[in-house]
Amino acid sequence: MVWAYDFVFDTTVSGQQIKCLTVVDEYTRECMAIDVAGAIRSKRVIEVLSRLVSLHGAPLFMRSDNGPEFVSQAILEWIAHAGIATVLNDPGKPWQNGTDESFNGKFRDECLSIEWFRSRREAAVLIEAWRNHYNEVRPHSSLQYLTPAEFKLELRKELQPAVFQEKLSRLNRAGHCRLWRATRASG
Repeated sequence: MVWAYDFVFDTTVSGQQIKCLTVVDEYTRECMAIDVAGAIRSKRVIEVLSRLVSLHGAPLFMRSDNGPEFVSQAILEWIAHAGIATVLNDPGKPWQNGTDESFNGKFRDECLSIEWFRSRREAAVLIEAWRNHYNEVRPHSSLQYLTPAEFKLELRKELQPAVFQEKLSRLNRAGHCRLWRATRASG
């Protein structure tokens, strides 16, 4: 499994900054989380990732750009401790994180650009509703017009749990990670 993560920014009607941490599974296209706050630093990124790992298990790789939150010592140490390899995009090459960049574009077009948030709290509620719609209702052409939830369910029906995890890992390594350098964080 490869999880890609990045930030998307917006503002409330009153001009307060909204910073959204998006985490997407590259194979199933499931949006694992969108964390909404005024500021999201390394500690909060680690909290979100820890929660996701406890719910879903650790991915083999985490893909991101070289933003300061993603290459901080605390994040790299946490990722290494969790046994996850990092895949860092080359600077100035956002297409190397194509799945998350595509997701972020849909998120902006289908949610952020059409909603006028009065507060960060309202933004968090509406964004979570949109995330659920994206995962449970919205079909994806790359998934044969299934939703991410349906696609994941179909895969699980076909395979035993251990085989399912291994197949996902193998497909992600072969299809997504061979193009970019994977590095283990060193502590």
